[in-house]
Amino acid sequence: MRRADTMVGMSDLDYPLLVREALLEVPRRALLRVAREGLPGEHHFYVSFRTDHPGVSVSPGLKARHPQEMTIVLQHQYWDLAVGDEAFSVTLRFAGAPERVHVPFAALTAFADPAAEFGLRFDGGGEARAVRPGEDGVSEGAEGSASLQAPKTGPGEGEPRPGNVVDIRSFRRGEETEPAG
Repeated sequence: MRRADTMVGMSDLDYPLLVREALLEVPRRALLRVAREGLPGEHHFYVSFRTDHPGVSVSPGLKARHPQEMTIVLQHQYWDLAVGDEAFSVTLRFAGAPERVHVPFAALTAFADPAAEFGLRFDGGGEARAVRPGEDGVSEGAEGSASLQAPKTGPGEGEPRPGNVVDIRSFRRGEETEPAG
């Protein structure tokens, strides 16, 4: 039997943060596999991140062009992908010049693999949710390029949506939601 004093702090569990941390494992593991084996088939990644997040390293020119957020594409022209427990680094070409980018996973705002119709969006405040490309997270642009979009909400804020979308706001304490009918 547990003593009452060991239960202190049990009410302080930050479930949105725990979910965010768990979902950040998905891009980490995907990138780790690609670093070892390369991209399989038609898979490619769109990775959006906060350029102003501590630990992000981009050139001053990139930082000037993208002072808050940036999306990179890992598909055909990337080199030296290195993945650690807390961050990844990769060399990409920007305006024809190779540049090294270092991104802590905590800086991610979105991760998508359009070939798998899979995406995750990491919002501020510790929220994270799965998004389905083409519907809520990633859509094909005019020239075949993908762009990350703000996910659409269901009929009621925080309501469960059909498909593989999980909105963690429905699990937050104090936020009532109606089951989808």
